[in-house]
Amino acid sequence: MKVRMRKCICGTYTLRENCPKCGRKTYMPIPPRFSPEDPYGKYRRMLREELGFFNFRRWSNASKS
Repeated sequence: MKVRMRKCICGTYTLRENCPKCGRKTYMPIPPRFSPEDPYGKYRRMLREELGFFNFRRWSNASKS
């Protein structure tokens, strides 16, 4: 059986489902594996575009001056 590290919002790493410090639910800090046959990739990209993620214009040199 594989056991993976989990992380809490408070910054604590643990193997448990709930954080021993604050009692909140923990999550896996690693991203899911990439699959070229991802059936939901199209919708994820559409959502990112709609929400404005990866908008590189705001990071341009023109905005620094």
